[in-house]
Amino acid sequence: MPPPGSDRRDEPRPAAATRARYAGLAGAVLLAIAGYLGGALPTVRSGVTPVTIWQGPHGPLILGAWLVGTALLVGAWWSLRRGVPSTGWAYRSAGLWALPLLVTAPLGSRDVYSYACQGWAYAHGVDPYVTGVADAGCPWVESVAPIWRDTPAPYGPVFVLLAALSVVLGGGLTGTIVLLRLFALAGVLLVALCLPGLARAAGVPARQAVWLLLACPLVGVQLLAGAHNDAVMLGLLLPGLLVLLRRPGRPAALLFAGALLGLAVAVKVTAVVVLPYAALAAVPGRLTVRALLRDGGWLAGGALAALAGCSLLSGLGLGWVGGLSRSGDSEQWTSLPTAVGFVVDYVGALAGRDPDAVPVARAVGVLLLAGVLLLLWWRAWTALRRSEGVRQWEAQPLVARPRVALYAAGLALAATVVLAPVFHPWYATWPLALLAVAATRTIWFVLPSAFVAFLTLPDGTNLARFTKAPGAIAMTALALALLTLLTLSRTRRRRSPR
Repeated sequence: MPPPGSDRRDEPRPAAATRARYAGLAGAVLLAIAGYLGGALPTVRSGVTPVTIWQGPHGPLILGAWLVGTALLVGAWWSLRRGVPSTGWAYRSAGLWALPLLVTAPLGSRDVYSYACQGWAYAHGVDPYVTGVADAGCPWVESVAPIWRDTPAPYGPVFVLLAALSVVLGGGLTGTIVLLRLFALAGVLLVALCLPGLARAAGVPARQAVWLLLACPLVGVQLLAGAHNDAVMLGLLLPGLLVLLRRPGRPAALLFAGALLGLAVAVKVTAVVVLPYAALAAVPGRLTVRALLRDGGWLAGGALAALAGCSLLSGLGLGWVGGLSRSGDSEQWTSLPTAVGFVVDYVGALAGRDPDAVPVARAVGVLLLAGVLLLLWWRAWTALRRSEGVRQWEAQPLVARPRVALYAAGLALAATVVLAPVFHPWYATWPLALLAVAATRTIWFVLPSAFVAFLTLPDGTNLARFTKAPGAIAMTALALALLTLLTLSRTRRRRSPR
């Protein structure tokens, strides 16, 4: 039987595929133009109040190019979500779309300037986990978003070292930005190399995985043009998973895979969510507690060794863990717990009270996330154990376990994105990277990824800032509606005769 999703009825007609390819290219060019005219350009004058993008000399042109370009790019990606002509066609089209975005100004975020200043601080002997970039004396601090100028770095030592290397080799802000973008490009290229192998291991068509991830507008606009370090994290995470799936049960391979996963955690702590699910795929034979502890132990040992090694080598230790607490300084309705907190505050205000519910809602969200992660792991464990009970491993030794492990890890990252105290559009690439290679039903994660591509303007302005009340109410209502539908669906399944 052909693998799921390989039905020829899903293949687009050549003319439709060609139209989508060049519509996406036109969109990327328009976004690059918007970047040149009004992207996240460096601020060169201190003490001058920045002009909002729509008040600038090219405001209507910038906003028009950004909106039309994003619509074209998202529409082209969406139109081929069911299938593309071939894996090579998907690679070439995604690469074609990326070219204009690699040579424009930073887009959609000013985080790259934070990276540059944190690297500058470390290169000049200042601990970025203790001192904010403003107090460190970074000469480019005016380009950093004001909310992040006095906060410690929340990123791991591996990325701080890469940022410092960019500063030393770049020789200035422009050179530093170019090198940071090259590191992001290297991460995306590593991801691209791993996608076919991971998709084959999970029984998903490689062309589908390549298209859903690499052609996603969030990858081109946020990871490449925005030079976000999420690209570096994914560029270490996916190779680690591929090594693990190709050589399960072999101590040397497990140590190497664990080291790659540990380095991913040392870029961005989010990668740690994947480790418990990767351990499920580390066992080559029958899945038992003893085998899991043995092979998962090798994997964990490699991860801990890499994390400890780079922490000691950099001289930074684990100081970055403390910086994570400040990442919640940004409050936006795009985070579900934050949106619920906002709504409770609005209801309290109507009653003449000030509940200050956002911190409580966020704490509840973190506790709920912990429970969801445990539940997802337990369900993956029991599903694999149950499949062994009916003797399926002999028939499909290389498909069932990788798919279950990768899909569960993708769901875990999706839960992290939904329940975390903070959400930014590029966070959607975390679950997308794994769900693209493991999921057969895709619309449920493709649709939100398409939506969030519209949330930022080229200069880094997040539209969530201007839609606080309606956005929070809509987000809370959507969550309640989905929860109700899920509850009703489970109730019907329990009542239906078997």
